[in-house]
Amino acid sequence: MTPATRQEVLGLYRKVLQIAKNWQSASGQIEETMREKEYIRNEARTLFRKNKNVTDPELIKQCIEECEARIEIGLHYNIPYPRPIHLPPMGLAHKQGRMLRHQEKLRKISKPIYLKSHDEVS
Repeated sequence: MTPATRQEVLGLYRKVLQIAKNWQSASGQIEETMREKEYIRNEARTLFRKNKNVTDPELIKQCIEECEARIEIGLHYNIPYPRPIHLPPMGLAHKQGRMLRHQEKLRKISKPIYLKSHDEVS
């Protein structure tokens, strides 16, 4: 990891922690706000620790883009949790074969960047 990339990643981590510190839930309830603040901190710690040994520049770039996307979406919608996605159902594919593999590939491709690491951690 280059020093510039390291500074960018550390800056994102500080930004996420600052957002958690100043977070207000949409409902305005204190309990809900505290739960959401704790979720933001735990999610950041978990994902940053999971990816701390990543050395591939492309994968680092992808993780940075995911982090930035999740920050923007969270601030825009005032929801700290990843937005649900609506993937097409598996359709009428058989339990095995080329059609099933094709549909699984399409589902994987259509997954938004802000959810790439969510299923791996949850």
